[in-house]
Amino acid sequence: MVGAMDRLRVGTAGIPHAAGKRSTLEGVRVVAELGLDAMEIEFVRGVRMRPEVADQVRELAKEVDVVLTVHAPYYVNLFSRDEAKVEASVKRILDAARIGYRAGAWSVVFHPGYYGKLTPEEAVAELREWLKKIVSTLLDEGVDIWVRPEVMGGLAEVGALEEVLEAVAGIENTAPCIDFAHLYARSLGKINGYNEFRTVLAMVEERLGSDYLKAMHIHVSGMEYGPRGERKHLNFDESEFAWHDLVKVLKEFSVRGVIISESPNLEGDALKIKKALEVDP
Repeated sequence: MVGAMDRLRVGTAGIPHAAGKRSTLEGVRVVAELGLDAMEIEFVRGVRMRPEVADQVRELAKEVDVVLTVHAPYYVNLFSRDEAKVEASVKRILDAARIGYRAGAWSVVFHPGYYGKLTPEEAVAELREWLKKIVSTLLDEGVDIWVRPEVMGGLAEVGALEEVLEAVAGIENTAPCIDFAHLYARSLGKINGYNEFRTVLAMVEERLGSDYLKAMHIHVSGMEYGPRGERKHLNFDESEFAWHDLVKVLKEFSVRGVIISESPNLEGDALKIKKALEVDP
């Protein structure tokens, strides 16, 4: 099984805005220069990293002590009734994991898809089967990476917290990606504050075990939501999302792993998280 992390590392969803060149290599360099120690490689439009570039990224990230994660392409729907679309979705996840692992990535996250006519129970059962097949394929190839369905912000999307926890339970190399902004949106603002965030981590610990708190992959940002959940990401200062409370809870639970800023200002909010982790009581 993939290992835990040495601490809670903070990074950006993709190349920081401060990077002059829009390349993964430059992104890793700038992340380190900013004082951050993680970066998520965004394959959101497709997996297009050449193997030789992945090798260079791996070497640089190790040199500057930046932990990498990967976001698989957005166009994934494991619950489509069109077999070709499902096969293409699985391939996108596998391809992201393969090249991400070559680049030294610790974790790959993906959006599972939409309920369509499935009940939540049926969707979770299907997701579990796909996770088993995906992880088995990767391990057979020597690709040892966390595979993580994400907690989603839209009510039509498979990815409630309980669903993701149930989907990964007991399956090797799988764990949730907990997106707290998505939880905030999906709950229509109810999951927002110290007690609510504490309940989320307690659920993760109870369902998956305390070891998973040492290997968490977290997304966070400000968020605007509507009646159907997520509308758009915002910067912390433009949102009512209680990120300071989240930091307090992460510290209380001694969470380790990676927390990725998906706010529009990327490194701006990432640096706020890092500072709060260092100075908040």
